[in-house]
Amino acid sequence: MAASSTAPLPLDGRVALVTGGSRGIGSEVSSHLAALGARVVVNYASNPAKADELVAELASRGLRAVAVRADVSDPDAVRELFDRVEEAFGSPPHIVVACAGLLNAKYPALADTAVEDFDATFAVNTRGKFLVCREAARRIPPHSGGRIVAFSSTTVAALPPGYAAYVASNAAVEAMTRILAKEVASKGITANVVAPGPVRTELFLAGKDEAFIERVAKNSMGRIAETTDIAPVVAFLASAASSWVNGQVIRVNGGVA
Repeated sequence: MAASSTAPLPLDGRVALVTGGSRGIGSEVSSHLAALGARVVVNYASNPAKADELVAELASRGLRAVAVRADVSDPDAVRELFDRVEEAFGSPPHIVVACAGLLNAKYPALADTAVEDFDATFAVNTRGKFLVCREAARRIPPHSGGRIVAFSSTTVAALPPGYAAYVASNAAVEAMTRILAKEVASKGITANVVAPGPVRTELFLAGKDEAFIERVAKNSMGRIAETTDIAPVVAFLASAASSWVNGQVIRVNGGVA
């Protein structure tokens, strides 16, 4: 009788870096990639307790992850973050998910947007993703099936009032990532964007009342998305199955216009 064997997980042998990986969608992405076999570096900016809690929970399931603090808007910190990935797992990352994001919960009209708030939004959402994607393009080994996934938002298509700086910061990410996809394609690396609609996270819920959330739910599929609706899309883009998907913006929004 032949000995039984266990099929390898889809991301076995892969190293993944998830920025903003300790909370909200990023936390679910970190967990999902780890469950598929990846060794995951969970980047966080300011809350070590959340990151350590996630890493401990993954370890309790026999999954490998480490937490690393870094400000993604700081070029030196981003370089050091990638160094820490190699130190932790003996390899540069094969998968880089740029998920860290910032949203002004005051939702000001453009005329009322403070320069400081505008700069803070672009520092994380645009500059941060630029620095992470730039380092990914430099560090992911060529012809290793490398994957870069940057997060944007469905608001880029919907253009809601009160989101001027946020939408502009994410529109830049979409354009930048589509160009990056052309630049890294010859190295066998893909770069794509995931642009969620409303998702039940602290980032989305901040500053919104229940009546607003109910109106949004009616426009999508009768509910607000959960983080578990988004992570599998990232996992697909991180997998070998997506090798011919490059330079795409995927709006994961339940049909929200």
